[in-house]
Amino acid sequence: MTTREHINEYFNGRPFALLCALALMAMSAVALSSGLQPPTGQSPGIFFTLKDELIERGPLSVVINVLSLLATGGIMLAVNKVYSFVRSVTHLLVSAFFLLQLANPLGLASFNAGTLLCLVTANSILPLFASYQDRHSQRSIFLIFAIIAAGSMFHYAFLALIPAFCLGFLYMGVFNIKGLLAMLFGLVTPFWIVLGLGIVSLDDFNPPQAAGIWHLIGQPQINRLLLLALATATTGIILAVSNLFTIINYRMQTRVYNYFFVVLLVTTVIALCVNYRDVVVYLPLLNLTVAVQIAHAHTVKTTFHNRYVLLLLFIAACAGFGVTNLLLP
Repeated sequence: MTTREHINEYFNGRPFALLCALALMAMSAVALSSGLQPPTGQSPGIFFTLKDELIERGPLSVVINVLSLLATGGIMLAVNKVYSFVRSVTHLLVSAFFLLQLANPLGLASFNAGTLLCLVTANSILPLFASYQDRHSQRSIFLIFAIIAAGSMFHYAFLALIPAFCLGFLYMGVFNIKGLLAMLFGLVTPFWIVLGLGIVSLDDFNPPQAAGIWHLIGQPQINRLLLLALATATTGIILAVSNLFTIINYRMQTRVYNYFFVVLLVTTVIALCVNYRDVVVYLPLLNLTVAVQIAHAHTVKTTFHNRYVLLLLFIAACAGFGVTNLLLP
């Protein structure tokens, strides 16, 4: 094995993933100690209003946030181990996710809605993939859509998961009449409960809020977040299109799993374009989907022996974004 191949394999391995996890922890600690002030506010859900910071900024909030991100990475590794949607033994999908998160210290300063959205999505992927060609998977369909509906009551960002998982179950071949009814009952049940118990009334409905782009671009932090989201989304879409030429030759089950990640990437990008006010909330989910495409690109382009150079540039870009967000007001 040549030196270039050794380097490529190192980026695929567990030691590099552990190094990225340590870097994520270190960046979180720096973000806390530097007094970084992320853009705070309240984002409405259908009935409730959720603070962007779910736990007030402090050591406990940072620890819970880091543990949630590490758990998200661990879940993705477990899903890949069971279902092999990336057809290679690699930890790069988790390494890339941590590096992309490191590029945004504003999302590491506290436990926030974006981290929760990403964690819920990762937890929902396992029952989704387990339902493949299983005509008796109505429980999984009901559970996932009930969780999404419950989340949407607190934050509108969860609505972006509905079309992604709807198409996901359609790809899995389980959307018969019973599956469709399970989805509808899952979406309705949380609202039925809170309205039936009198926890909320129809008067508590929060209409979606739109913020003009001109209200946002005057904020330097938001400018950098939008630039980071644009760069991440562009990279993800380019890689997804490139990877599809290889994925299309996989067996049907593996293709279906990967089509879901492409759909999730596209729906997240669309949600960002529609609701760029909550860019900080959508970024972790965007990072997760792009990390999958990065892992694919590195493992399928085996004839390109210098692909580690692209990864080095990616690491430098993530570090550059992270340091810039730390140093600039």
